[in-house]
Amino acid sequence: YLKISKLALAFAIIHSKPPGKNSKEYTEYLARTVSEQDCGWKWKVEVLEAEVLRLRQELLLNRLSPRFCSENRKQDTSAETLLGQESINPTSHSSQLEDSGCDVCNDSAFDSLGIASDFHQSEHNVNTSKHWLERVPPLNLCHTSKEQSLTAPMHFLQRLLEIRKLSEGGIQQADFSELENDSFTLCNSVSQLLDGLTFFYNSPKFPAPSFLTEGVCVLLSLITDTKLSNHVLKKCFKKIEEFKKNLIQIILRNRSVNRFQALHSVSQMLGLLGRNNILRNSLISLLLSGVRQFAEQLLQAHQVQSVYDITQYENVCLLCMILEQLLENETEESNVSSSDYGEEEKIKFLKNIDQVILHLSDEFPLFSLYLWRVSVLLNSGQMQ
Repeated sequence: YLKISKLALAFAIIHSKPPGKNSKEYTEYLARTVSEQDCGWKWKVEVLEAEVLRLRQELLLNRLSPRFCSENRKQDTSAETLLGQESINPTSHSSQLEDSGCDVCNDSAFDSLGIASDFHQSEHNVNTSKHWLERVPPLNLCHTSKEQSLTAPMHFLQRLLEIRKLSEGGIQQADFSELENDSFTLCNSVSQLLDGLTFFYNSPKFPAPSFLTEGVCVLLSLITDTKLSNHVLKKCFKKIEEFKKNLIQIILRNRSVNRFQALHSVSQMLGLLGRNNILRNSLISLLLSGVRQFAEQLLQAHQVQSVYDITQYENVCLLCMILEQLLENETEESNVSSSDYGEEEKIKFLKNIDQVILHLSDEFPLFSLYLWRVSVLLNSGQMQ
């Protein structure tokens, strides 16, 4: 039947082809037409799915705390009015936004690894902008569909965290048992947030949008919250692990000429994730695995005198910096056992590490130094 159908379709195309076109050209034209229609339907489905999720988010928030939602709608309306007034008369803040033409970067703010000071600055920026972001409807925050796919779930999760904070302080009453009945909405929102972050880190903009850091901090707040963490980790743990793996691969595989600014932004996010006690252990294991595999590949290439990936060599040093920073923090916290971040991966890394360093030290002194420092930190944690 399938062969007969294909044959009938072929005859139909041949008989219906317009003059001036052969059968192959007409078939390709029909294929492009059908493909464009499919893309149109896919786009419509995505729009409808996003709208369904938005309605489910509003419904869930209303079930959790009806009073909060009614008050938030009034504040959103006033925020829209304020935005309209500023668009008519924007000169009130122009003096603060004008570029002075001077470079205000303070190199002394960076520590020896160039990471720790950025973490504190990122958290400060999030705290100062969080309340404004919570008051503005998600559509007013977005300029493109990709930005909307990130800021819309982030806005919902921030409102959820605000309800949690108000209920904990006794200001609002909230029924969090509703999360058991509708875990799909929360998990789908977290999944969309992670997908949006991955997309923007894969296609970085300069300077990096502030909502990227805000998105990661919202994720960390969900994971550390006692009422919400179980729902997030139970359903979204694999997705979070995939997100961390994607960030590591973005660092390793980035080949753009001016990539170091983008890689610094990604490393900053990995550092933020690593400061969380729940995510730190698995992140250290992933970093150990990535550095170990590259060291083995580099040793093999060096022994047979084959070509190695110089770009990946430059990028892996950044992973070593992040790993060293996390291990130092881990060692300083005596209440956390070093075995918590994966005994198996630690054994794999330390196995024959001295021989690897010995063979690579002459040709690759910087990378060998990083390997030695990481091994020292692992051994010191083991002795504790």
